[in-house]
Amino acid sequence: MPLVDVTHAPTVPESTLRELGSVLPHLVSLAVECPEEPYDGDLRPGDVELRFRPLGPLDRSGLAVVVEVKSKWFASRAADRQERVDTLHANIRAATGLTDFGVYLSLPVAAWSQGD
Repeated sequence: MPLVDVTHAPTVPESTLRELGSVLPHLVSLAVECPEEPYDGDLRPGDVELRFRPLGPLDRSGLAVVVEVKSKWFASRAADRQERVDTLHANIRAATGLTDFGVYLSLPVAAWSQGD
C-alpha cells in the first residue's frame, strides 16, 4: 500500500492537481507492482493513500510539484527502483502534461495493517 505525498507550489492550477490526483493511484500502483504485491487493476479503499500539501512560506523547492512515493521494501522492487521511478515520471508527464516536477521513490522496511 503506497503512501503518496504531493507537495506543490501555489502557482499550480487546481485542475492540474485534480488530474494528478485522478491518475496517481493507478500509475503508482503500476510503478510499485511486484510479485509480493501484485496489482490487479482493481483499486480498493486503502490501496493507495494520496496527500496533497501546498508549499509553506518557509519551504524551499525548485520544482512546481514533488511527488513522494513510499512503498514497502521488497528485493524485487529495490532491484530496479530507478527504472520504476523513471517510468512513473514519464507516465505522470504523459497523463497530465506536467513538466516542472520530480518523483521520489522510497522503499522503507515497513508493515501495514488496515481494518475491514
